Amino acid sequence: MTELWPLPDDPLVPEVRAVAERLRLSERYRELDREPAFPREEFRALGAAGLLGLTIPRELGGRALPPSRAAVLLFHLGYLGGTAFAKLALQPEFSSVLREHGSPELIDRWFRPLVRGEVLVGNQITEPTAGSDAAALRLEAAWSAGGYLLNGEKSEAAFALDAEAAIVYGRRPGSSRTEGVSAFLVPQDLVGVRRTAAPLDLGERWQRRGSVTYENVRVPEDHRIGVEGEAFGYLRKELSRERGLLAAIYLGVARASWDETIAHVGSRTAFGRRLSDRQAVAFPLIEDGAELESTWLFAVRALRRLEQGDDAGAETSLAKVRAARAALRTLDHAIQFHGGSGYSARYPHEQRWRDVRSGSLAHGASEVLVGIASRRLWPDPGRR
Repeated sequence: MTELWPLPDDPLVPEVRAVAERLRLSERYRELDREPAFPREEFRALGAAGLLGLTIPRELGGRALPPSRAAVLLFHLGYLGGTAFAKLALQPEFSSVLREHGSPELIDRWFRPLVRGEVLVGNQITEPTAGSDAAALRLEAAWSAGGYLLNGEKSEAAFALDAEAAIVYGRRPGSSRTEGVSAFLVPQDLVGVRRTAAPLDLGERWQRRGSVTYENVRVPEDHRIGVEGEAFGYLRKELSRERGLLAAIYLGVARASWDETIAHVGSRTAFGRRLSDRQAVAFPLIEDGAELESTWLFAVRALRRLEQGDDAGAETSLAKVRAARAALRTLDHAIQFHGGSGYSARYPHEQRWRDVRSGSLAHGASEVLVGIASRRLWPDPGRR
């Protein structure tokens, strides 16, 4: 860590650091890239340590932290254990639709155990023809004798092979765009559910993404989450929160490589001089550090606006866009200034780059999110 920009701090940071050291999160992060698997032991341990569901109310097992404080802890989890364990800490937030709109029975059966790290609940939104345009989803949820029949396919689903249940979004037959979309809590062992692994991903391989096909899967009515046809509005609210928190993770991961690169170029010599004495090396790193810091401040401000009840969806969207961009630039420089070794698995920079690369795609592609912000300046009254 350098003196120029101290790491963000919080009274709970020493606790996070102690858990990361006890669980060997830095080493496990590297191992999960070489041997992809869902880290159930660490997931349970994070739950036992109270590091799952940082913003979740205490009565449901969470820490009840405001998002801006949770962001500090997620930053440090990213700094110490890459995207893997920071994103695991966010799994309850990724399932906030269940917490906010699910029945007490669904919450007791699935959400509370999720916060404890005892079960894994995935999110299934994306389809082969519906990525960033989530309103184009086609999976059909047709009413049938006290429940629903689900038919369709979800693709690029994280934890496709490992989740015990998933929040699945489907639409009423005959509906279109944002109307008629409902959410369901679907145990993944129901008859008619078929799970298929996808080819090996560029990064975040521990998520073991894949496709999930639903063929006449019968889901009871009491497994619907919230009001029928209202789920798209629930999803928008959830995404506004999680994008700002994801920004903190990407910045924490990049800051780890930045700190390591600062130390490296200060001691490495070439052609009789330290690398840090050369403007071609030093100046880009200074700019990277300033960009990481300014983006952090932007993200925290956006999260604090959410805490005040403001509509800050455009700001959190831009925070994720800026964080992914700044992090990838920083990580690319870390690879570059470590030379040939930086390109290898000897250092974690290339893995961090691969993992953060999803930040420009997942939870909203950067191009789409910039468009969301532009509509705050130039609203389109006819757009739904």
